[in-house]
Order: sequence, then C-alpha cells, then structure tokens
Amino acid sequence: MVFTRRAILGAVSLAVASSLARAQSTEYTGSITSIAPRLAIAGKLATKTEFLADRQEAAMVTAGSVRALEDAILLYQEIVAGGGWGSIGKGKLEKGVKGDLVVALRQRLVAEGYLPFEDILAEAPEVFDGNMVGALKTFQVRHGIAPSGKVDERTRAELNITARARLQTLRENYPRIGEYALDLGPRNILVNIPSAQLETVENGRVRSRHNVVVGKRERPSPSLKSVVSDINFNPYWNAPASIVQKDLVPKFLKDPTIFEQMNIRIFDGVGGPEIDPYTVDWINTDPERYHFRQEPGENNALATMKINFANKYMVYMHDTPHRELFEVNARFESSGCVRIDKVSTVVDWILDGQDGIDATEIEMITASRERYDVKVANPPDVRFMYLTAWATEDGVINFRPDIYALDGTGFVLGQPRATRGI
Repeated sequence: MVFTRRAILGAVSLAVASSLARAQSTEYTGSITSIAPRLAIAGKLATKTEFLADRQEAAMVTAGSVRALEDAILLYQEIVAGGGWGSIGKGKLEKGVKGDLVVALRQRLVAEGYLPFEDILAEAPEVFDGNMVGALKTFQVRHGIAPSGKVDERTRAELNITARARLQTLRENYPRIGEYALDLGPRNILVNIPSAQLETVENGRVRSRHNVVVGKRERPSPSLKSVVSDINFNPYWNAPASIVQKDLVPKFLKDPTIFEQMNIRIFDGVGGPEIDPYTVDWINTDPERYHFRQEPGENNALATMKINFANKYMVYMHDTPHRELFEVNARFESSGCVRIDKVSTVVDWILDGQDGIDATEIEMITASRERYDVKVANPPDVRFMYLTAWATEDGVINFRPDIYALDGTGFVLGQPRATRGI
C-alpha cells in the first residue's frame, strides 16, 4: 500500500486526537504572541555566544532564504491539509515516563517531522525513550528554548501552537525575509530582535553567533538596513533626549549626586559651554536644550566599543558594563540600541586586520581608556530584523515569540510602536 504525505499526516492527526481525548486535554489555539511575555523569559539559558566558522552553518538570512521559506510554507500547508496536530495535556513528560500522554507527544513530534513516521510503530510507543529526548531537544532549539529534553511549561505552550497558526507565522515573515535578503553583501551582521541574537556572516555561513540585548517592549528596537561606517573605542555616551527626560533628570531630582556618580558632564547644547547641573531648574526647564555626555570609563553605558551605521533612528551596536544581562533569556532591556556579548570578536572581524588592528591591539586600545575612532574600509552590511519564523538554506525551520506583537500588522521595516513592558 502506498501512503501519501497527506494520508500519513491525516492518520497521525486522528491518532493524536484519540490519545489526547484519553488524556483529557484541551486544545490550545492561541498564537505564539500570547505566550511571549509570560514564558519567553523562563528556564535555563537557551542560547550562547559561540564561534561557528568550522561548522558551516547557514545564516538566518541568505540569498536562498526566500526559496527556503517558500518550501517551509508548502510543508506546513500539507500539514494543515492533513489535519494538523492536537495539543499536549498537562503531565510529566521526560525520559522513562510511560502512558497515553507519551503516545500523544510521540505522534505530535512525528506530525511536524521531528520524528520519522516509523517511530509511531515503535515496540513500546508509550515509553518516553531516547529517540523522543533527541527529537524534543531539536524542537526546543528551533524554538529558542534550552534543550532539556523534558516538556516544561514553555515547551508545552510551543507544542500546542496549532499548525494553522504556525503556517500563518511563516507567511507573515515572507515579505520580511525578502526585504532583508535584498542586496545583502557577502559580509554582513544579522540581528534578529525576537531571538535576541546576532550573527556575523561570510558568504552565507555563520562565523560567530552572539547573545544580544535589544529594545524593551515600551522602547522597541527598529528594523532597518544599513552598512557599518566606523568604530568608536572608549566612546562617549551622548544621552538621547528621551533617556534624559525619562531617566536621568528624575534620578537627579532624587539624588543630586547622580551625574557625578555616572561621570556625566552637561553642556549648553552640543559644543556649548559646560554648565553646573545645580544651577538649573530641571522641573521647569526642557532638558532637550542641554547635551548630556558620559565620559569614557568602566561605568560608561557603551563600555569599550561602539559600532556605528547610518540610520534615522539614532541606534547603534555597542558593548555594555552590564554583561550579566547576556545570561538571561529575556534580553529585551535596552532603549532600542543593541548590546553585544563579546563585542570585541565582532569588531575584530569587522576590521579584519585593517591598519594593523587585531585582537591584541583592540585589547590595548580599550585598556588605555582613550577615545580612538576608526573608519571601516571594508564595511559589512547590517540588518536589524524582526523574524518570528525563518527557514535556512539547510532546511532548518525556526520560530520565535512575537515579542513586540507585530505579526498581523504587515510590519517589515521601521520603528515599531511601543507596547507595555514584559
């Protein structure tokens, strides 16, 4: 007897429904947006900063990404046409557990291709075995979850997103992928905001991947296309007017020594004379008149390095003195700029030996705490992307939470609207 993919998926769907009925579960039909604020922050660290040049991994976006996403859309259309999958009820699911809920999970993993169809015919399908552990870990990695091989609350919520919702998410990202891939050069820096990760890319392959901190929901990072222009070592931090008004002035009113503590100098306009903050009536004065500049040093908001590129949103990439933020999953803590873990690795790659600047020289420059600027001779492209789903050239399909709730709005490029905090 010959089985078509649709027939197989239909059989799996019926089997899942039967098992889930016995497990007394209810179907979860919400979108991935609804789980993002509550669950995207949970669990052990899901991603890490690593050097990957020897692994030849396909980058998030390449010249072949549009075709890869088209193939993914066709695949999920088939899954939906075959009946999709049911939901996984509550209960312990880890290696060694037995029961109907394990059967339901096994069938769920088969339905999306994480296990082969033959696995349904396993000798003991009700036992959570090693094959299921491996498949579940793969599922977790492709959804930005720490790969424990166990079904925790976040994993269960992701498993219970319907096939139809997944298909819609893939479709939402199709125009984004097309725009981000357009005119992308051989060397590029890709920042995906929903996954809070950055890739340095050469010829479509990932050289290094970094945890990053991106914009809060109430101060979201924009999506943009640009080219690196220059690097500032030991930079000044010129505080944006919004941060001065919302953060710095209120802090000063509570603690008048805060500017001294933060090593911030205030000038009457850019290039104007320095003023004494104690002489200003900050309650009745518009702070936009003044230029707030934090001097280089260990407490500087930009720390040791700043990567600049032309854009109308006044954002950039930089180091940070708060490196502990790279060790959490909810890395949505900036005011729009992108903070990079192990930024010196990225800067070393950007400069690529220019003017004799290598990793050792970078360390010496930053240790001097003296301002030093370098215009980049062979600049890579920059993409700040908003991808809640993408497919790579090597066939891997990924999903991430819609952290800014932009799916369904037609968003591709620009400044997202602010929403309430996580």
